[in-house]
Amino acid sequence: MKVVILAGGLGTRLSEETHVRPKPMVEIGGMPILWHIMKIYSSYGFNDFVICLGYKGEYIKEWFAQYHLRQSDVTFDFEMGAMKFHSPTKEPWKVTLIDTGAETMTGGRLLRLRELIGNERFMMTYGDGVGNVDIKKLLEHHEKGEKLGTVTTFIPGGRFGVVEIDDNNQVTTFSEKTDNQKRVSAGYFVLEPKVFDYIKEGDATIFEQEPLKTLAHEGQLQSYPHHEFWHPMDTLSDKHKLEEMWESGQAPWKVWKS
Repeated sequence: MKVVILAGGLGTRLSEETHVRPKPMVEIGGMPILWHIMKIYSSYGFNDFVICLGYKGEYIKEWFAQYHLRQSDVTFDFEMGAMKFHSPTKEPWKVTLIDTGAETMTGGRLLRLRELIGNERFMMTYGDGVGNVDIKKLLEHHEKGEKLGTVTTFIPGGRFGVVEIDDNNQVTTFSEKTDNQKRVSAGYFVLEPKVFDYIKEGDATIFEQEPLKTLAHEGQLQSYPHHEFWHPMDTLSDKHKLEEMWESGQAPWKVWKS
């Protein structure tokens, strides 16, 4: 089953990093967050990746092209014009990189993959969020639900404060939401190919707007509630938080062994 990762956005809220590289290539522990996401899926046996490129997509292409060179010791034989890797890092991945346009919206990026995906179920997530999502249980949940789409949802805890204001924009109350907080989309979708029929505006289609709203209205979108850890990397503060977790050896999303 193919795993689609949307990796083409501008990442404007992380401009300190994304002015030189695309957001999915911002590093956590010396490796791009895109790599961390792929390792999550790979740990559950899903290794066929399709990555939708856009903004600075050539950066991602070059990174994969040089993956062995970056991760392995190497001998250059200049006389023979040869290069030999020593114990190269081996990933069981097949990675297809598709340029889906610098200005294309999320739904449009998916639609450009229709021929490549064919008539097969596929997974999809965003290139900026990590979590210890059990991918096999997610898939089982999708299969039992018999819907066209399943989205992983998560309660973000105390990260988002609740602010109430009056007519003069004066804050009247401020509190941290706890158990009654609404769930948010964490990505990590499972989708049936018929979902492509719901993307009607081509490149301009925002997947999270009309397509998902229509699926929900028709009773064809279900939630997979995730209760443990998920965190997006939207801001520099998010990056620092994830970096601290990784460096401390307490990164909950590291579900792989090595």
